[in-house]
Amino acid sequence: MATSLSPNTADSVAEAARPKPISLAQDIWRRFKRHRLALIGMVILIVIVVGVIIGPWLWTVPINEIDFGSRLKPPSAAHPFGTDDLGQDLLARMLYGGRISMAVGIAAMLIAIVVGTIVGSIAGMSRGIVDTALMWMTDLFLSLPQLPLLLLIIYLFRDSLKKIVGPEVGVFVMVVVVIGGFRWMPVARLVRAQFLSLREKEFVEAARALGASRTRQVARHILPNALGPVIVAGTIDVAAAIIAESTLSFLGLGFPPDIPTWGRMLFDAKDYLDIAPYWALFPGMLIFLTVLSINYIGDGLRDALDPRRVLG
Repeated sequence: MATSLSPNTADSVAEAARPKPISLAQDIWRRFKRHRLALIGMVILIVIVVGVIIGPWLWTVPINEIDFGSRLKPPSAAHPFGTDDLGQDLLARMLYGGRISMAVGIAAMLIAIVVGTIVGSIAGMSRGIVDTALMWMTDLFLSLPQLPLLLLIIYLFRDSLKKIVGPEVGVFVMVVVVIGGFRWMPVARLVRAQFLSLREKEFVEAARALGASRTRQVARHILPNALGPVIVAGTIDVAAAIIAESTLSFLGLGFPPDIPTWGRMLFDAKDYLDIAPYWALFPGMLIFLTVLSINYIGDGLRDALDPRRVLG
């Protein structure tokens, strides 16, 4: 004899068979996971970041301990990455320098993102002379040769800033401000393009018709929908800032010799490439892996945050 389900039981079965809704964060993560290189890059970057954060607490060798009896020693159990020309442990110096290189990249990225977002949003919401003037200023900065100007500015103001806030803080502030000050222009153009597109959308027109002020339109409707490309640009800026800091340090205009950033270690190793190639190999490899991982993560975020992509 056939049995029939009660209405409550039928509703429970239908509810159980109905797929659960996916949150925005879960949707982004599902798209991001499809990018295999982005996942690999994220794992490598996490290992590097965790290493430079907790590494100095685990490997407690002083970074400035001079031992001429151990100078230019190849990698060994006592010195896994070898020693430099003063007998200083390269692993300890790389862990310490990684913190500075990462901090420079993140701080410069934040400056570029904040300045670029402000300039781009003002230009995107303005019409006429304001938009034209801001874009003219952006194009002017884009046309400037960045590396020669970076070298000139740091050469002119490095010593005076050292006297004000000290050598380490002074050089850090100078490098971050200069690198961030020359990385905001692509962000500004990207944000302006997003604003020009979004301000004509139906949901913005509805908010405008309901009496929302321009500030509220930007803060509640336009800017949150424009953050996807800005986040991707931020990852690229971190990588570019790390390379810029390494370039300045390699040219001798970055941090002083007693502050071992990865770029500074490459500068110190350039005269010993024939007898101690490991001295340049390890910091160069870390710079390469960090920048490559960040770029792959940026590619994955670009795909994950693209609203035109649908779940398969």
